[in-house]
Amino acid sequence: MEGQSDPHLVAKARQVYERLLQRFGEPRWHRPLSALEELVSTILSQNTNDRNRDVAFERLRARFPSWEAVRDADPEAVIEAIRPAGLANQKGPRIQAVLRQITAEQGSLDLSFLEKMSSEEARAWLMRFNGVGPKTAAIVLQFALGKPSFPVDTHIYRVSGRLGLRPAKMSVEQAHVHLATLFPPETYGSAHLNLIRLGREICLARSPRCSECPLNDLCDDYQRRLRDET
Repeated sequence: MEGQSDPHLVAKARQVYERLLQRFGEPRWHRPLSALEELVSTILSQNTNDRNRDVAFERLRARFPSWEAVRDADPEAVIEAIRPAGLANQKGPRIQAVLRQITAEQGSLDLSFLEKMSSEEARAWLMRFNGVGPKTAAIVLQFALGKPSFPVDTHIYRVSGRLGLRPAKMSVEQAHVHLATLFPPETYGSAHLNLIRLGREICLARSPRCSECPLNDLCDDYQRRLRDET
């Protein structure tokens, strides 16, 4: 990612990355998937948890012998298969539409050609599809195609705001680009996963467990509240 970054924020991001590694260790992505599989899985993951996503994905794979079969299936059958992921009435038709569009443009359901594109070209190609936003595209790029990209989900957006790694009013879309300029590309995967874990286990939305946080001395929000109390 190109762009000028505040040296102070770059140094802070490095401390965040290193401390979370010390606290949580080197994380692993849930499982290796092809780019097409990761695209479908990430669409299923929207507005649900990892367990429900995985259950829906496995049900889809068990119900249909191929992605072509998913593409051509009766919409109600796809909706029923992915119901555990929630919003099935939206996600089912969305997945089928993406599969049909890929077939129409490429002649087959194979996204390996994206490996030959630059990260920016591949991101732009993926984001043309309805339901594929910056996060979904970034996950496919980073974890399926090995192209450095920094996905920002709701946990990372919240945590980065509290830490002061991004401006308070920055949009989620802008945060993808901004945070990618702060962390070195080789750290994107680990930083992404460990920031999510911090948000799920410690930096909770309503009642953050600040006393347990390994980053509380780096956290703008926590330090501000400490000053207000004195």
